[in-house]
Amino acid sequence: MDSGFSISSEKNRFECRHPLRDVPPRPYIPPLHSSIYRTSNRNTYGDRFIPNRSAMDMDIAQYLLTEPRRDKENKGVASPSKEAYRKLLADTMLQGRTRILSFRNKPPEKVNNMLPDTPSTTQVQPAKQRRHIPQSAERTLDAPDIVDDYYLNLLDWGSANVLSIALQNTVYLWDASNGSTSELVTIDDDLGPVTSVSWAPDGRHIAIGLTSSDVQLWDTTSNKLVRTLRGIHQSRVGSLAWNNSILTTGGLDGAIVNNDVRARWSGSGKYLASGGNDNLLHIWDLSTTNPIHRLTQHTAAVKALAWCPFQSNLLASGGGGNDQCIKFWNVNTGTCQSSVNTGSQVCALLWNKNERELLSSHGYAENQLTLWKYPSMTKMAELTGHSSRVLFMAQSPDGCTVASAAGDETLRFWNVFGVPEAKKPAPKSSYVVGPSNIYSHIR
Repeated sequence: MDSGFSISSEKNRFECRHPLRDVPPRPYIPPLHSSIYRTSNRNTYGDRFIPNRSAMDMDIAQYLLTEPRRDKENKGVASPSKEAYRKLLADTMLQGRTRILSFRNKPPEKVNNMLPDTPSTTQVQPAKQRRHIPQSAERTLDAPDIVDDYYLNLLDWGSANVLSIALQNTVYLWDASNGSTSELVTIDDDLGPVTSVSWAPDGRHIAIGLTSSDVQLWDTTSNKLVRTLRGIHQSRVGSLAWNNSILTTGGLDGAIVNNDVRARWSGSGKYLASGGNDNLLHIWDLSTTNPIHRLTQHTAAVKALAWCPFQSNLLASGGGGNDQCIKFWNVNTGTCQSSVNTGSQVCALLWNKNERELLSSHGYAENQLTLWKYPSMTKMAELTGHSSRVLFMAQSPDGCTVASAAGDETLRFWNVFGVPEAKKPAPKSSYVVGPSNIYSHIR
């Protein structure tokens, strides 16, 4: 009859056994045969009072046995100089001799001792410690009503350490220095919802793209609307990018427009990259209205784009659900240098500003953030926590922290890129909080 537990043969040491629980460690029992062969090593080295002839130097042994008698016979005629010479000769000939009455073979010398002294053998360089990458978000904010749309860009982190996020018709600002939240603007229903946000390089002005095809420029220090760009698109504006004073807008109508928000043109910046739902990636030169490269290797929509911070002509791009690849491009030649299949939709890409690493965010099935080592593209970490595809990512001004927003209506902060060596003594940023307020509302 099954009693629900098993009885062990070791005096009932194990009682109830439940699945998926730790099994107590068993006490060590010496092997039965260990005592049988315990004295077998004697046969190898001989009796403890009988030397091993194969390990002896018989010539030197014969010399040492007869030397005292010869010294006694010649003691009267040996001069001090001859005695000194004899000792010197003996020291020279017998230096390091150990095979006189050897009872076992000398163990072989270590390989390191046989090598000449070199920096590699005399001083071992300590291995560089691998950076610890936290596997969970260090802070989570509520982001209700965020639009779950792959083609929008609703999150950005400005140079003044203020993060902006669009939730339906409202744009909120979250100050990372003190954790405070403020509402910048709520758009009228006939213009919204908001489809894109992007901070200007000064960290003060922000561009807001709308479903109505308008683009608004706001001064966040005074909470005032500075300018509205109308008539540049025929449909919603889902993409914004700044190049100093030049604001580039991309719309659902397929148009890309460069808008100089100042009175004069600034020629800084060389290339512009654009992806679309036609699976194409275009590289533009601001001096011409025609693309210099038309790249067709992706097999799904291209949304995720990231310029390399340490190589100006290197661009990373990510494809949608039917492509799932991250590709690296030399924009000078238009060639694809490498490609890696990630296994899921690539939603966003960010380069580490301090190390050669790339962070990607993904959709179904894991909804994870993946940290890659460039150029080997080996996975360093996979960060999970979102329950819906991670559509948006933004990087803090110091390059250490990444904010991610997903269709699960959460905004999460990840300390994924770590602190640069020169900045490690500095105090930790104020957006790191204790357990008491790990989860809070953004509005």
